[in-house]
Amino acid sequence: MRFLLAILVTILCLAFFLLLLRIKAREHKNIVNRMEYFSGSAVKLRQQQLRKKRSAAMKGKFRDVVHRIAMKLQSIQKEKRMDMKMQQADWPLLGSEYEVMLVIFGVLCGIITLAATLKPWIALAAGIAGVIVGLMFLDIYIKRRQKAFTNQLGDMLTMVANALRAGFSFMQAFELIAREMDAPIGREVQKVVNEVNVGATLDTALENMQKRVKSPDFELVVTAVLIQRQVGGNLAQILDTISETIQERIRMRREVMALTAQGRLSGIVLGVLPIALAGILMLINPNYLKPLFEETAGQIAMIGAIVFEVIGFFVIRKIVDIKI
Repeated sequence: MRFLLAILVTILCLAFFLLLLRIKAREHKNIVNRMEYFSGSAVKLRQQQLRKKRSAAMKGKFRDVVHRIAMKLQSIQKEKRMDMKMQQADWPLLGSEYEVMLVIFGVLCGIITLAATLKPWIALAAGIAGVIVGLMFLDIYIKRRQKAFTNQLGDMLTMVANALRAGFSFMQAFELIAREMDAPIGREVQKVVNEVNVGATLDTALENMQKRVKSPDFELVVTAVLIQRQVGGNLAQILDTISETIQERIRMRREVMALTAQGRLSGIVLGVLPIALAGILMLINPNYLKPLFEETAGQIAMIGAIVFEVIGFFVIRKIVDIKI
C-alpha cells in the first residue's frame, strides 16, 4: 500500500507542478495582450517591459521567492541552454525560473514520500525522480511542438509560394502566415515578423527561428531563402519543390511509425507491466512483496530490476526510432 501511496503522491506533485506552469502562462498571456495593444509588435521592447512587469505580475509570496532565486541564478548562469529550451517550448519562463521550480518540485516529492514511507532512501529517490520527470516533461513537450511545426511546414511553404506569385513580398507573405496559421508555426513566424519590424535583418530572424524550432526541414528552407537573396532565382518555385520534398518525408515518417507501432507498444508494455503487476499483488497479498522493501537483498534486487527495465525501455525506443 505504501508503494501505491508513493505513486499517488508523485502524481499529485506533478499536478501541482503543472498548475504552476498554467498560472505563469496565464499571467504572461495577459501581459503580452496588453503590451501588444499599446505598443504594437515590438519584440525587444515587449521583452524589456515583460521582465520589468514580471515581478509585479507574480502574486503570492511563493512565486516571488521563486523569481528572486531565479534572478540570482540567472546572473551567474554561464550557459543559456535552459533559456533556449524555454523558447523552444514557448513557455513564459526564464531557464533559471524553471530550474528553481524543478528543485522545489523534487523537494516536495521527497518530503511527501518520506512522510508516507518513513524511508529516507525512497524519499531521496522520489525527489530525484521528480526532477527527472520535470526535465523529461519539458523535452517531450518540445519534441511534440517541433513535430507539430514540421507537420505544418509544407502548408506554410505552399502559402508563401502562392503569395509570392500573387505579388506579395516575402515579409508580406510571412505576415499572412502569422495571421492565418495556428500555433506553433503561426507564433514562430510572428516572432520573425516582430524581429524584422524592430530592426533585425531577415537573415538573423530566420536563423533565430531555426534555433528555436530545431527542424532539419526548416533549416533547408532557411538555406534556400538565404541563397536566393544573394544570387536571385524563382523563390516560389524553390519553395514548391521543398514543400513537396517535406510532405513526402512526412508521409514516409508516418509509414515508419505505422510499421514500428508494435515495437513501440512493446516498450510501453515493458515499462508499465511490472508496475501494474506489483500494484495488483500488493492489493491481493500485501505481505507477498514485503521482502523487496524490508530486506537488503530485496531492495538491491528491486533497484536492479528497475534499472534494467529502464534500460530495456530505452533500447527498444532507440531501435524503433528510425531517422528519415
